[in-house]
Amino acid sequence: MNKELVKETEKAIEPQFKKIQEICELNSNKVIKAFQACNLQEAHLNASTGYGIDEPGRNKIEEIYAKIFCAEDALVRSQFISGTHALSICLSAILRPQDTMLSITGAPYDTLQTVIGLGDHPSKSSLKSYMVNYEQIELVNNEFDINNIQTRLQKHDVKLIEIQRSRGYSTRKSLTISKIAAVIKKIREIDKDVIIMVDNCYGEFVEEKEPIEVGADICVGSLMKNLGAGIATSGAYIVGRKDLIELCAERLTAPGIGKEIGPSLGQNTNFLKGLFFAPQVVASSLKTAIFASKILEKLGYKVEPKYDEPRADIVQTVHLGSAEKLVKFCQGIQKGSPIDSQVIPEPGDMGGYEDKVIMAAGTFTEGSTIELSCDGPIREPYIAYLQGGLTYEYGKYGILKAIEEMENI
Repeated sequence: MNKELVKETEKAIEPQFKKIQEICELNSNKVIKAFQACNLQEAHLNASTGYGIDEPGRNKIEEIYAKIFCAEDALVRSQFISGTHALSICLSAILRPQDTMLSITGAPYDTLQTVIGLGDHPSKSSLKSYMVNYEQIELVNNEFDINNIQTRLQKHDVKLIEIQRSRGYSTRKSLTISKIAAVIKKIREIDKDVIIMVDNCYGEFVEEKEPIEVGADICVGSLMKNLGAGIATSGAYIVGRKDLIELCAERLTAPGIGKEIGPSLGQNTNFLKGLFFAPQVVASSLKTAIFASKILEKLGYKVEPKYDEPRADIVQTVHLGSAEKLVKFCQGIQKGSPIDSQVIPEPGDMGGYEDKVIMAAGTFTEGSTIELSCDGPIREPYIAYLQGGLTYEYGKYGILKAIEEMENI
């Protein structure tokens, strides 16, 4: 790689790095103050097994999460396998037969489409199979379609509105907290009771506020993304209204039991240490994304967002134009990884996805996308979805390896 090009790139992105550090400091203060206000003690690091009845450490973690997110309650469990699992639990807990779910950000992420029951061959376990109705309203030029949303809500028959903060496998922009705040205000002008759920995956600690602070009722995310910081080895969280959290807990465990059980199985320290480091790791991921955006734009590729645009999540997309370049770019990311760097990823079928998908991630935790990773469906316009980077230095190294691999086609 041309060293002069790298030097020019890093010089150009210095102002963006300064802004990222300011937000990192704000969110770091939020975390440390929550730890202190909730009186976190060494005893809370101890784990439970078996039923984990009313375990103090697990309860303390959920108290801290509620504090950070300005929520009434939280459910933070290693029993959540993924963000999709937590979203599935949340939706199936709240929605009942004949209820209507409305997505106001267009089609959700591929795996959530399977949960809902979209597509030609819906799962027999999908929401659709339980007679839950689904509708969606598309974004218009990356903005909420306020008129259509308000018109639809005037019927007062929508139970839950879903907002996906990140772009998923789409070409739209991710949504800033200010945009989410504005649409929630418009929703409440028409319907004060509809439940507003935000899929917060990839967005935590990217901005100064989180969705609950601007009026969302419930918010969901994965600990193998931002808040796990590459330290948590499993889990996800749901935060929000106490009554909704209880419904989710009863769906995860059993009716009448709810949050009372659930062993931590040795994860308390990982969850807390991950949360402690999360603001800095998210900052490193953003720096990696900005570096990738700038240098790939210099090399002639279409990138989104551009290096100097406001960021709503840690995801960086690169339009590569061909399946071959997409595959090579991902293979380069794998070569730049600390683990399984000799492995050559290839596109394949994956549960929950309609197209073949290529995924590259030589990570300490399988599926951890806060560690440097890259993936994408093998379909036009052949976009690489890049995210993560535990440190900027390691992230930068991985990006340069990916460019080297792709440019050698």
